[in-house]
Amino acid sequence: MVENFTGFAPLGLVLTIMLGIGLAERVGLLSAFIKKLMMAAPVWLVPYAIFFMGNFATVAADSAYLIVPPLAGIIYYSLGRHPIAGVVTGFVGVSSGYATGILITSNEPLLAGISNEAMAVLSLEGTVTPVSNYFFMIAGALLCTIIGGTITRKLTEPRLGAYTGDVVESTEPVSKEETSALKLTGLVAFIYIAILVVGMIVPNSFLLNEDGGLVPSPFIDGIVVYLLILFALIGLTYGIKMKRISGMKDVANYMGEAIGSMRNFIVLVFFIGQFTAFFQWSGIGLWVSVNGTNFLEAVNFTGFGLIITFILMTSLMNLVITSGSGQWAIFAPIFIPMFIQLGYDPAFTQMAYRVGDSSTSMLTPLSAYTMITLEFIRKYQKDAGFGSLISLTLPYAVCVLVGMTLLLAIFYVFGIPVGPGSGVRL
Repeated sequence: MVENFTGFAPLGLVLTIMLGIGLAERVGLLSAFIKKLMMAAPVWLVPYAIFFMGNFATVAADSAYLIVPPLAGIIYYSLGRHPIAGVVTGFVGVSSGYATGILITSNEPLLAGISNEAMAVLSLEGTVTPVSNYFFMIAGALLCTIIGGTITRKLTEPRLGAYTGDVVESTEPVSKEETSALKLTGLVAFIYIAILVVGMIVPNSFLLNEDGGLVPSPFIDGIVVYLLILFALIGLTYGIKMKRISGMKDVANYMGEAIGSMRNFIVLVFFIGQFTAFFQWSGIGLWVSVNGTNFLEAVNFTGFGLIITFILMTSLMNLVITSGSGQWAIFAPIFIPMFIQLGYDPAFTQMAYRVGDSSTSMLTPLSAYTMITLEFIRKYQKDAGFGSLISLTLPYAVCVLVGMTLLLAIFYVFGIPVGPGSGVRL
């Protein structure tokens, strides 16, 4: 039991990257950056900026639900627009961000680790990395931002109309000190990334493989470490500039708080580790995947229709199993081996799961963050209920689900890799 827990690969990966991300979040860097970009956007671009920043904010894990929606409501109010439209846009932006984004978050190594554990059912070595879905994530982030911002402008805001409540709010702009710290932090990030880029260009670099390629390579294998260093550097820079870090004791405290915020995740991983080990030991996963594969081949149901069915099943199950990693821990030992036998790349199967998972997480009443968002809405409309929230988020869920499925279909038809070294077919 102890080995199942401590030997579960995603545990170390996620806690490692959270040391850096947690430091950047605790010193106030992420919230200041999000606030700066959201408030700097032109008026017509505000809903798109809020949705995109909700998507981006998932780098701060579940804290994104506590940062973006209330801030978006205040920004909307300051612009003379209905604040509930801002809260809802921020909420759905965060919810969809667990399948899309421009940054690798703690979610990527967690899901990749579960996928690799599931491949052991067929005695295969794991090939899914934290960046195996990255190409699709970027395309999905742009698509969902367009979808979400347009729905807010064309449907949500006209439906809500003008705000007539008696709540009076204001938000302080990003201070000169914060702006200066953000600029310095951006410079440090640019220099670090430039060094990595140069390291990937120089012949015989230790970041590349023996053939001078990037996929696979030591850089891809160690992406979590390079991300840890990036977030630690920018967190230290911002914290020192803002005088929130005066010594290593402060750094240790911030990192300790970040790991403390992962306590629920650590408990969940304990049970996921036992579940995964039991599947491998019992042979249930292998039995189900082999027989399932034989059945699908017998009825000739192996094309993209199968992928759509898998996405829809995931989206429906997401209404009752609100933990994305928890649901994937159940699905992966069955569907990863099954789809491998049908010729699908495990990274593509994982991406199909994420499409369904992220599209309906904004609808379930079983998520604590749905209820928290409802409280943000009640700040402006006292009699708002769960039905009020769902009626506002449902158009986003449907459109994101359809849009992301169509995008995945494009990747499928044209054989576009969903990430570095990860295609549609094996």
